[in-house]
Amino acid sequence: MLRLVSLKLGRLYRYVKLAVLGSLAAALVLNTHSLLASLQRNELSERRFLQLNKCPACWGTSWCRKFLNGQLRLESWGRLRLLDFFNVKNVYFARYGEPREGSRRVVLKRLGSAQELADIDTKICRRATGRGRCDLLQALPATEFASLNGDVRLLTPGAVEGWSDLVHCPSQRLLDRLVRRYAETKDSGSFLLRNLKDSERMQLLITLAFNPEPLVLQSFPSDEGWPFAKYLGACGRMVAVNYVGEELWSYFNAPWEKRVDLAWQLMEIAEQLTNNDFEFALYLLDVSFDNFAVGPRDGKVIIVDAENVLVADKRLIRQNKPENWDVWYESKFDDCDKEACLSFSKEILCARVTVDHNYYAVCQNLLSRHATWRGTSGGLLHDPPADIAKDGRLEALLDECANPKKRYGRFQAAKELREYLAQLSNNVR
Repeated sequence: MLRLVSLKLGRLYRYVKLAVLGSLAAALVLNTHSLLASLQRNELSERRFLQLNKCPACWGTSWCRKFLNGQLRLESWGRLRLLDFFNVKNVYFARYGEPREGSRRVVLKRLGSAQELADIDTKICRRATGRGRCDLLQALPATEFASLNGDVRLLTPGAVEGWSDLVHCPSQRLLDRLVRRYAETKDSGSFLLRNLKDSERMQLLITLAFNPEPLVLQSFPSDEGWPFAKYLGACGRMVAVNYVGEELWSYFNAPWEKRVDLAWQLMEIAEQLTNNDFEFALYLLDVSFDNFAVGPRDGKVIIVDAENVLVADKRLIRQNKPENWDVWYESKFDDCDKEACLSFSKEILCARVTVDHNYYAVCQNLLSRHATWRGTSGGLLHDPPADIAKDGRLEALLDECANPKKRYGRFQAAKELREYLAQLSNNVR
């Protein structure tokens, strides 16, 4: 009976697949003329495609000259708007520079789906007029983004707390860092909000409220050793970051030696974001195989989706001493049947100095047998060699890191796991 059901489901899947492919083929034939036109046109030089008309309710304008001068071109199939149906995240690959002089690959992001971007307009309109639709540019002066005008000296925690994960519990030190490193102004380097132009200030605040990923990349830049993609610039509602490489999930079945090295790097990232000389704890609230990419040449693991990062200022926590601030916080294992599950309390992340959240997120969602992704299971370290499987140490460390049985067990397991993976990685190099 079960076999009969599976056969029927298999046939149904094939029929649906054929129907979708047939529909696409028909659409291609019917729209041949427009498809050829879109292949020849460089939409990245068009203000409408960039949604430049939305500014200052946009991500920035620092790269507009490069866009509008035709220095960026979408790669091959990225020029076909028909395929936008499958590009839900609005992520595009493009070439930057002149082919004769040597172009390089970059990644362009709208920082949201079409619906999410439309929701931003709706939220701005509701804040300004109480209605869901309005003239966006006329509505902006009536929002809280405009109230922080040129008379305001500093961006303060009370003005932005809770706007997004990045500033769920902001400190003055963090906000000064965001303003000082804001890349969408020609006069970066000052932490004074009033030194920004009105349009720049509005762009900064809207980015902070609706999708702070660009600000994470600017404030914790790869040039200083932070494990994030390099921010390049923005034009309208399109930002450009450097292309890192293939996403981590494409290495799920890579040779064991490669997966060990990647796993060690992931644990090192978890450690760096948790404990660093700057005393900012950057907690990853969304950890899955498509949030990381691997450099094809150096094999370096980089975070390529930094929208959901909560930053806690450890100095401020020590200074304010909230209740139980010095009690180690253990994240609770979440054995759910979905991909990339995490259990956490933002309030606790903001109020404790010693937290194991990043170790937990990496171990549960990427490395251990509890990790699932696109129908695969067993985590990045699945099917170890026979001698390692027989030894049992790796499995025990992964289990304790994902779902600890001893109090504070994850802290110790994460430390030992980093050391053990480093040892294994050195042995196979």
